[in-house]
Amino acid sequence: MSQKMGIHAFLLASSFVPFFYAHAEDAETANKSNNPLNLAPGMNVQDYYTPKYYDSNIHTNDLLVRGTLPIAPNDFIGVPQLLRATAPISTRPDPHGGYSTGTGDLNLFDIFLLKTEGVQLGIGPQITAPTADQDELGTGKWQAGFAAVAIDSSPRGLLGALVQYQSSFAGDHDRQHVETATMQPFIIHNLEKGWYLRSTGVWTFDLKNNTHYIPLGLGGGKVWKSGSNILNAFIEPQWTVDHKGDDLPQFTLFAGINVTFGK
Repeated sequence: MSQKMGIHAFLLASSFVPFFYAHAEDAETANKSNNPLNLAPGMNVQDYYTPKYYDSNIHTNDLLVRGTLPIAPNDFIGVPQLLRATAPISTRPDPHGGYSTGTGDLNLFDIFLLKTEGVQLGIGPQITAPTADQDELGTGKWQAGFAAVAIDSSPRGLLGALVQYQSSFAGDHDRQHVETATMQPFIIHNLEKGWYLRSTGVWTFDLKNNTHYIPLGLGGGKVWKSGSNILNAFIEPQWTVDHKGDDLPQFTLFAGINVTFGK
């Protein structure tokens, strides 16, 4: 009797093994796609649409085309690196009436991964080039600073933040000096079958004009594999919960598609 019970218990336990493995595999796939420090090449198309501003009836949109390229350690730099380039296509009010749409300022940063086990840590320089084809779509200034990332990854999801600081050092003398800092928390909670919940609103601080706005996001997404690649689609409404200053975003709809390429 005890032998039969042991066999039954073994068969019952075995029947749950595929479920646990599938859940762990889904979580690993989601983490790879959502982790900004994942050492894999990627391409993202993300969109920030802001239909509502404080004290204003304007709307804006920023379509971000972003590529990420990992670089292995070498004799010159002994730690892995992540190069990321972001090219925006922006829509802003035209001073002469209506709206203007075109390319915005190009942002580049190079993250050096100082710690890859446990809580991952990375830091590196960044630069923004005044590539906007119209004044209202960019700052008209060259900017430089740094970016730093800390990410804790587990089967439950991701917890961490991306901090960026930059200040203008050259460019159009008729344009205002720029000094900004941002912090983007990453709160990702994995669900079953590749689904996940997310909150990744970017807290923005204009240090030159002493203004800021802090959005809180709550959205969801799904990841799935396509051959050796990982696809990730998401949507995240974001509400500003604290702000100082006029004409700042009150509500933003953030959505995108990320592709992580297999090695």
